[in-house]
Amino acid sequence: MITCRLLGPAEVLVDGRAPPPDLLWRKNLALLVYLSRSPKRTRTREHLMELLWGDKSESSARHSLREAIRIVRRGVGPDGITTEHDQVRLANGAVKLDTEDFDRLEESGDWRAAAELVAGEFLEGFGVPDASSFEDWLSTERETWKRRTLAALVAGADQVLGQGRAPEAADWALRALHLDPGSEPAACAAMRALAIQGDRPGALACFDRLSARLEEVGTEPTHDTRELAARIRQERTWRLSGEVPLEPERGAESRRAPLTGRERELEHLLDAVQAGVVERRPAVCVILADAGMGKSRLLEEVVSRARLDGAAAVTVRAVEADLPAPWSGVLGLARGGLLDAAGVAAASPAALAAFSQHIPAWSDRFGSGSGAGEPALLGNALSNVLQSVAEEQPVLVAVDDAHWLDRDSLLALLAVVRDASAAPVTLAFATQAEPSREELESVRARIGHDLFGVTIQLDPLGDASLHALARWAVPSYSEEEVDRLARRLAVDSAGVPLLAVELLHAVALGLDLGTIDGAWPEPQKTLDQSLPTELPDAVVAAIRVGFRRLSKTAQQVLAAAAVLGERVAPQQLQRVTDADDETLHSALDELEWQRWLVAEPRGYTFIARIVRGVIARDMLTEGQRRRIVGKTTQTTETTRGR
Repeated sequence: MITCRLLGPAEVLVDGRAPPPDLLWRKNLALLVYLSRSPKRTRTREHLMELLWGDKSESSARHSLREAIRIVRRGVGPDGITTEHDQVRLANGAVKLDTEDFDRLEESGDWRAAAELVAGEFLEGFGVPDASSFEDWLSTERETWKRRTLAALVAGADQVLGQGRAPEAADWALRALHLDPGSEPAACAAMRALAIQGDRPGALACFDRLSARLEEVGTEPTHDTRELAARIRQERTWRLSGEVPLEPERGAESRRAPLTGRERELEHLLDAVQAGVVERRPAVCVILADAGMGKSRLLEEVVSRARLDGAAAVTVRAVEADLPAPWSGVLGLARGGLLDAAGVAAASPAALAAFSQHIPAWSDRFGSGSGAGEPALLGNALSNVLQSVAEEQPVLVAVDDAHWLDRDSLLALLAVVRDASAAPVTLAFATQAEPSREELESVRARIGHDLFGVTIQLDPLGDASLHALARWAVPSYSEEEVDRLARRLAVDSAGVPLLAVELLHAVALGLDLGTIDGAWPEPQKTLDQSLPTELPDAVVAAIRVGFRRLSKTAQQVLAAAAVLGERVAPQQLQRVTDADDETLHSALDELEWQRWLVAEPRGYTFIARIVRGVIARDMLTEGQRRRIVGKTTQTTETTRGR
């Protein structure tokens, strides 16, 4: 049997082996492909002679066709191609085409698998210059397949992006742009995928190339495409030093792992958010997981997509110290992007006055509120402002570590669902099961009954997901080496994504797990319940490797953050490290980019508390810890004295 790959440069195999050279001669291959793509795989001799040898005499053309049929027959077998009654016919099963696989996958809507078949344009680089009829047919086929493969690549990119596979989505979208540089759907898919990866310059470069291409034909990108570019421009700019590449170096060396093993969960969350937008009703999403299971990463992915889709995304991350601080969560949201959302100014004067009393930025914009009458209660103010914003665009309120949110703020957020009954407002909570919160338990019980939304439970990664992560981390490894690494990963990480990524990051940088003993200490223990001293030696070693990989200033800043508390302000870090503004912000951006810290307007926190414990214990001497604390105390006393 002959196998042909047509969606890209032609590739031919005969019974799984390289074909005889004469089968690849242009007109022999043209005959094989044309017959394979013909209705019922049948054509008349006269038609084929005219198609490929129309410039020759009839006798010469007939001889050339007979010779070409003989060469094809050697590949497909004596019964694979027959000639009778002036008909030339390929037998069913004699030739297998990737285009037939594409037809089947396209019909079933499996865009990801269909996209994987596309390596370029139809018969890329192939032609038979002295056969104009064949060239006309080839040109028509190329246009047809360009349209179909372009659609498959874009749909496949959207499909895998919805599963958290931004690098794969970007690759397919960029391949679609290679097929048609003027395709807006392909450009938008590439812009979204690159932006979600954090490659803002790459995303905007796609838009600039598209604009230039369309300008050549006297047009411009549509309003939606321009709006997407504008939203990407509004995303933060990373201030990284030259030591830190924006592009991943190689696999896990970047510490920016793909969202492996959480594809279905992400789809469920995005579906709930989208349904709330389409149906203009509030939705509640709860991500429930132990520490290290990736709830923050999953929430971040939802927020990134919401912003690119034009939603106002307002975020807050609670820490343990917030629990006894009334309204700390609501005020954190007011500082976490709410003020910048379109529609805020349409809120009631009493609501604006409530926030202006507490937050200078609100007061600077709306005044002190002294002429607005009695300020609203903060909970009522939040509901009023969110509903005003929802009149302009969908709203996503994302609360990370919601188990530490103060009770007043939590109840105020839940009241928003009641008050905004006809508004596209989604509340997304990422929380641990312990410590248990009665308010969140009540919400989870209502989801699916009188409350629209979804609850997602994150469990440890299975063997297949760990294998996929290992393959991403060390692409140079053989399949046997990846299998061995994945098995060791399962032992040392217990399937906890945070620890798996730390281990793989260290392996990519040279850590030999074979030299380190130890395994996860107690099967039923969560990451939060495991002190740094109880972690496997391999995990602690991995965190050390990652720490040493950071720039010197970033190491100093991270070490100070580990000592100073759960949430630390940049000003505190600057006092302790004596870094100037530019150096400090570059180091903080590096730590965010490499996923050590997460930022919000109130300060920086460790993405994982357990990593903070390892840094504080292993990366500093007792004297260094005392000096950091002493500097902070001294600065505080000096400030009080003033």
